[in-house]
Amino acid sequence: MSNCWTPYFSVVIPTYRRPTPLSNLLSSLTRLRYRHSRFEVIVVDDGGDIPLEPIIFKFHDQMNVTLLRQENSGPAMARNYGASQAKGEYLAFADDDCLPDPNWLQALAHGFRESPYCICGGKTVNALIENHYSTASQLLVDYLYEHYNPTQKIGAFFLANNFAVARERFQEMGGFDPTLRFGEDRDFCYRWRSRGYSFVFAPDAVVYHAHSLTLFSFLRLHFLYGGGNFQFLQRCGAQGTRAIRLSPPSWYIELMFSGIKKERGLRGLLLTFLLMTTQGAYAAGLFWEAVKNRRL
Repeated sequence: MSNCWTPYFSVVIPTYRRPTPLSNLLSSLTRLRYRHSRFEVIVVDDGGDIPLEPIIFKFHDQMNVTLLRQENSGPAMARNYGASQAKGEYLAFADDDCLPDPNWLQALAHGFRESPYCICGGKTVNALIENHYSTASQLLVDYLYEHYNPTQKIGAFFLANNFAVARERFQEMGGFDPTLRFGEDRDFCYRWRSRGYSFVFAPDAVVYHAHSLTLFSFLRLHFLYGGGNFQFLQRCGAQGTRAIRLSPPSWYIELMFSGIKKERGLRGLLLTFLLMTTQGAYAAGLFWEAVKNRRL
């Protein structure tokens, strides 16, 4: 393909009651170093009670942006709805608390030049470096990407806040599983890999993740991830596909100490403690979902 190849992207953004982060995201998209005639933005309001029309209206003169609405059904359904209305050759997914780098779409397009029908995943960077909880969550993601590269390992996955895929193949796959509130990206990538389709990592496709967390929201987030993982494993069993094996103890030990490796002193110790806490909250969420499942 030509180096000047500029595929048409549909940037799909689910949002729920976060007008200020959404406005910041849309503002960042106006600064993309990509021909504005070659992408559209589709915002899907997932049943929020805050009017978004005034925010969307501010950007109509700067780029092609559309607002859709649905009853509150979760981000998977919102992404599927946005994708169903998309006109682009490729779907690029981002969350409303992300800020894409100006070269984001350009880097994704470069990945598709290498493999037009892959999932092309980018790199996520924590934008809130002073927030210990946000930093620890991003350290966990970085560790997972380092040890479980989806381009090489079955079961690994790209996060849905920064990946792109050919629209035609996304629809062929049936999109994200709308029954999953958490872990829909892992489920989609696993189904993708099971069909023998490819992954490409685009490290220059950077988004800055500005997800502000408190201790409560931090614990809740990783608790819900654990519950989502249980649902994912249940689906693997129901479909007769190979379940993902647990990592060896050395993997968890190395994870625990990655906080100290990242930063020294008290902050490094705090990050290590928080990484340990993520695994406890994750296990609790998985266990709780298993208990609920047995009650049904």
